[in-house]
Amino acid sequence: MKTTITELLKIRYPIIQGGMMWVGRAELAAAVSNAGGLGTLTALTQPSPEALVAEIARCRAMTDAPFAVNLTILPTASPPPYADYVRAIIDSGIDIVETAGRHPEEFTEAFKSAGIKLIHKCTSVRHALSAQKRGVDAISIDGFECAGHPGEDDVPGLILIPAACAKLKIPVVASGGIADGRTMAAALALGAQGVNMGTRFMVTQEAPIHSSVKQALVDASENDTTLIFRGLRNTARVWRNAVAAEVNQIERRPEGATFADLRPLVAGARGREALETGKTDDGLIWAGLCIGIIDDIPTCAELIDRMVRDCRAALVGATGLFA
Repeated sequence: MKTTITELLKIRYPIIQGGMMWVGRAELAAAVSNAGGLGTLTALTQPSPEALVAEIARCRAMTDAPFAVNLTILPTASPPPYADYVRAIIDSGIDIVETAGRHPEEFTEAFKSAGIKLIHKCTSVRHALSAQKRGVDAISIDGFECAGHPGEDDVPGLILIPAACAKLKIPVVASGGIADGRTMAAALALGAQGVNMGTRFMVTQEAPIHSSVKQALVDASENDTTLIFRGLRNTARVWRNAVAAEVNQIERRPEGATFADLRPLVAGARGREALETGKTDDGLIWAGLCIGIIDDIPTCAELIDRMVRDCRAALVGATGLFA
């Protein structure tokens, strides 16, 4: 396939594995890149910048193809040493960085000076336009269907993707609700130059999470996610398990809830343990609406090959409707 995204990132297919906390490790990123997509390491999954350098080297030992590093910058009382992670990324010779959360304005110049291509993830057109002005090379536009934080506008991809494509001058990657060739074809038809998938790549053979978690997501339907943190104006979509249900219950109290009320339930360490041990009700598990169309656990190569084949068939089938 040839799109502005494949040309920009020097990849075979315009399919990007999103950065996922605890999941974006070398095994998965290398498998996606070897299959012709763009694998992504998640910087903050690593406990230190030095550990990130080692993980980048480990990924390089598994693939000769391009891969990216995700750096998500969120407001927190005890921020990680972002500048040191940035230096680790640059010194390791990474060519592509996906940023998310707050736009890393203070680091953009350093990344660009190192020749790094920047993809910034946004949940609204206005934020995408702001990122474009700051010099990013592409936008990953995250619709309301996505796992993680979809923003507060609640705009689904069917509207958000063409709205972004109409306003932006740089390539748009569609993210949220994409899990197969049909949804990829839809995104391309709406004007996107590529797709980004998180949940779908969680449910692959190479994803470094417990098989019980993968099977639980296969067994789930499109009705099995829930939104948390709505009252905190920090909406997040997760799989509907016992912990998520308890968070919802606390948030529905007449007096509302503070983050301090929820912290013991939503701690990242609990989520990591759930992913690694397979105790699926012990922590938050982030998942998008696309779990409703995920019904197997393929290798990354099988998934990408099938997606490309089914995308082509869907587009040919749609054009065949015209005389």
